[in-house]
Amino acid sequence: MAAVLAALVLAMLAAGCTGTGTVQGSAGQAITITDGFGRSVAVPSPPESVVCSGSGCLRYLVYLQSQDLVVGVDDQEKKDQPMEGRPYALAYGAQFKDLPLIGEFRGKDDPEKILGIGPEVVFKTGATGTAYGTSGPEADKLQERTGIPVVAFPYGSLRNDAEKAEMYAGLRTMGEVLGKQERAEEVIAYTEATIADLEARTADIPESEQKTVYIGGVSSAGAHGIISTEPAYPPFLWVNAKNAAAGLGTAHADVAKEALVDWDPEYIFVDLGTTQLENDGAIGELKSDPALQGLSAAKEGRVYGVLPYNFYSVNYETILADAYFIGKTLYPNRFAEIDPEEKADEIYTFFVGKPVFDEHNNEYRNLGFQEIPL
Repeated sequence: MAAVLAALVLAMLAAGCTGTGTVQGSAGQAITITDGFGRSVAVPSPPESVVCSGSGCLRYLVYLQSQDLVVGVDDQEKKDQPMEGRPYALAYGAQFKDLPLIGEFRGKDDPEKILGIGPEVVFKTGATGTAYGTSGPEADKLQERTGIPVVAFPYGSLRNDAEKAEMYAGLRTMGEVLGKQERAEEVIAYTEATIADLEARTADIPESEQKTVYIGGVSSAGAHGIISTEPAYPPFLWVNAKNAAAGLGTAHADVAKEALVDWDPEYIFVDLGTTQLENDGAIGELKSDPALQGLSAAKEGRVYGVLPYNFYSVNYETILADAYFIGKTLYPNRFAEIDPEEKADEIYTFFVGKPVFDEHNNEYRNLGFQEIPL
């Protein structure tokens, strides 16, 4: 086991892990790590109690199988929501709801509440490239006001290599503090292997045979309609589909309805986060808007539901599961042995410890991984 851990530490350093402290510390031993903003932070490792501040931070704690360490949550974890778009909350929400409050969602911390709870470490993150991100100065301020070590990092995404590097660095930073370096490397390796499998299945499809696609209704700080999309939507990249909105950069975008009509993609996928809106958001628009009714995909039954991509930041496990459904829909022969629902539960079990596909999909009227009738 010691040899395995040593190899992992070497691999982390080779991959650019920024931690600088002793990683084999025991409970009560202080180590110094370098967080995602280059801050040197002395922390007990492994800590016996933590809190997570900001969009997606608690999700990472669950990925690292350390949810039992959390002793306080923000108000996002206490809401009763008719549609729960976070698999980690489906798995452990009952446990989180009863914990003391640390502040409001999206990192609006209450230092006095955190101080009253007294965790050994505060983790702080936020959605990269949005108004809800975090920074080194914000972490310094919270640490000064509470006297509790604050370890902060950007949340990242899978949209491009730079943001994927942020995701992996965040997992490694949290893993180093928790003594969960091995699990962090497992999560990263699983993500890489899954993406590699998706890419390999479709890598040799000639460009002339690649399907033209569009994803609408993508949530971004709340639910949105059909024009809300992701020009660098990861599943389309991984299965070699032509994203109609690809020319609009890599960040979230709202497109002109006229552009969507002009593109007339062969397949439309609807992020079911849109159904939180009145009249089912993007689905209602496709049913009632005369211009959208004329789209080939709408007329010919090629509109499909996928589970929410963004819900309190990126659901990485869901985006990987969605990719298998999208791949099988577009190129069934390349995914012949894949049952997308079974694959989703395999992915959910790895990331959050429980097979939550049915429960998750049921919240969205079982429209996920199905053709949406218009």
